Amino acid sequence: MLSLALADDAELRPLEPWRTAEFAAHVAKIREELKPWIPWAYTVEDEESARALLQDYADRQAADTGRLYGIWVDGELAGGTLFRTFDAAQGVCEVGVWLAAAHRGRGLITTAVRHMIDWAFDVRGMSRVEWHCAPGNAPSIATAERLGFTYEGTLRSAAEVGGSRRDYQIWAMLADERP
Repeated sequence: MLSLALADDAELRPLEPWRTAEFAAHVAKIREELKPWIPWAYTVEDEESARALLQDYADRQAADTGRLYGIWVDGELAGGTLFRTFDAAQGVCEVGVWLAAAHRGRGLITTAVRHMIDWAFDVRGMSRVEWHCAPGNAPSIATAERLGFTYEGTLRSAAEVGGSRRDYQIWAMLADERP
């Protein structure tokens, strides 16, 4: 996939290590928006740490265990989507997302994730796609609902983010249940 149009002015493309400077600048610009929800908002602090994250996802893609995509609006990195986990043998993956506030409300995330879900089920034969989010992340919950995910429960104190323990809701869609 070289690029996928999400709107007249927006596209989804792989977010690869050669885009380190652009990614580091993007994170710096929206870090405070990301911190309540995205663990790497605390760890991507410069180009070196940005490259490490992008390389980690490049390695995951090579190993078929994850993928990372950027969303560009008018040529500027505005957010992204990812397969945070991807276990082809078990048929289970998890999608994740982020988007700068200035670009929310246009359906970019919904459109991108629909394509990812279709690819996971139709091309890769996955059985289950998961969506994890913090219970207080209303936009993320609304997107999961809009996409047709089913809420399955909350993992209490499931992860440490920014020095505090966080709960995570688990939403899922099964291949034979998708809308």
